[in-house]
Amino acid sequence: MTRLRPYVIVDVFTSVPLEGNPVAVFTESVGLSAEVMQRTARELNLSETVFLSPDADGADVRARIFTPAAELPFAGHPVLGTAFVVGERTGGDEVRILTGAGEVPVALRREGDAIVYGEMAQPIPTWGTFERSGELLAALGVVRSQLPIEVYVNGPRHVYVALADERVVAGLRPDLGALADLGQLGVSCFATSGSSVRTRMFGPALGVPEDPATGSAAGPLALHLARHGRIGFGQRIEISQGAEIGRPSTLYAAVSGSAERVQRIAVGGSAVIVARGEFRLA
Repeated sequence: MTRLRPYVIVDVFTSVPLEGNPVAVFTESVGLSAEVMQRTARELNLSETVFLSPDADGADVRARIFTPAAELPFAGHPVLGTAFVVGERTGGDEVRILTGAGEVPVALRREGDAIVYGEMAQPIPTWGTFERSGELLAALGVVRSQLPIEVYVNGPRHVYVALADERVVAGLRPDLGALADLGQLGVSCFATSGSSVRTRMFGPALGVPEDPATGSAAGPLALHLARHGRIGFGQRIEISQGAEIGRPSTLYAAVSGSAERVQRIAVGGSAVIVARGEFRLA
């Protein structure tokens, strides 16, 4: 038996409609199977689609997150978009979201009745050397990384390649098939200028050839830069992403503590609700 399921489209890491990274948030998913959720995410073909349910173990809501190809335990722009949707309904200044990687609190800032900014405390990642660096560089068409190529895991797997400047980042034309052969991971290629970072993220094995804004990669990127002395612990970075695919986005990230003891990773940005609708789902 099918029924109409309401959903909201949120453009995340932007305050401008039709920019940033869009996410679909289904606000009533009780009774849906994982198979139907995955097929719905494939139908919408956004970077991620979220399905909310009330079985949240003390949090405000439980979120299951799907790319067009796989379910993720955690992802950044879906969590932030969900917080804007739930916060609009509750009127509170914090939303606690239960994900597959644990509970993620999101602090909200309002101007009048409107939510204008949200900041999440992300899961602390593990990290290590990426063993297929040669294949990765060949797939990207670059000779070397300015920093060690390492993989961070905070739910998804993210690999980081530091490039010489923004022009090199903008000019990337990667072999997406070769990147997909490296497995289900996000490949973040970036260049820094002080606390400003230009980045692009490719995840073809996840069904995301290029992502407009990758919140789950922003926190580990700040940690990667701090661990290798590009920024200080506690320093906030501003990340620009998505311009190359017509979806400019701005993310903010900071990590506190030290390389030996990471205390907190915060990632924030704006979002705007742009559409509401219904899907007929079993």
